[in-house]
Amino acid sequence: MAYFSHIMRTLIIHPENPTTTFLSQIYNPLTNKTVIKGGIPKSELRELIESHDRVVMLGHGSSYGLLNPDQFPDAGSYIIDESIVSPLKNKSNSIFIWCNVNQFVQRHGLSGLYSGMFISEFGEAIYNGFDNMDWSLIDQSNVRFASIVSKFVNEPIDVMYQKILCEYKFLARTNPIARFNLERIYFTCPESNNNYSKLVFLEK
Repeated sequence: MAYFSHIMRTLIIHPENPTTTFLSQIYNPLTNKTVIKGGIPKSELRELIESHDRVVMLGHGSSYGLLNPDQFPDAGSYIIDESIVSPLKNKSNSIFIWCNVNQFVQRHGLSGLYSGMFISEFGEAIYNGFDNMDWSLIDQSNVRFASIVSKFVNEPIDVMYQKILCEYKFLARTNPIARFNLERIYFTCPESNNNYSKLVFLEK
């Protein structure tokens, strides 16, 4: 699998939201990119997905898709949902980062790197049993995760997945939020469409 170069076109779908601004670091190194934060109809978004080599989708969401914070005029509740699955099936290297997107990806047979439940806010930490959690640990996990993905975003998708796991695990040894998230980072191999969630052992 070839490395991404400046001629590879990447579409970034990242709705404006102050709670997910940290994710913008992921695509900062990319040169040939189109960044969409809102303001276009779903039909145009679909055309952009079709015309780009890969798609990076970031924000808040659920197992039903990537949430629309009233920035995409005709999208309804979700920007990315089952109506957008068809063009995404033609991509082998997509990146999906939002809560419980693993269910969406696996249900529709998509390929790429994606997350399960991913704690990035205080309320999510409490919901998942982390009472009295120090916000600095969540912030540390957010910043470090985005930095690591950014570092390897031009690698082949399978190589990127392995390197993210290897580097993020160092923070996970001392940061319980990072450890929770680390166990919920997945990769689906486009050739076999098999799901991989590799257990990363954390040395004490």
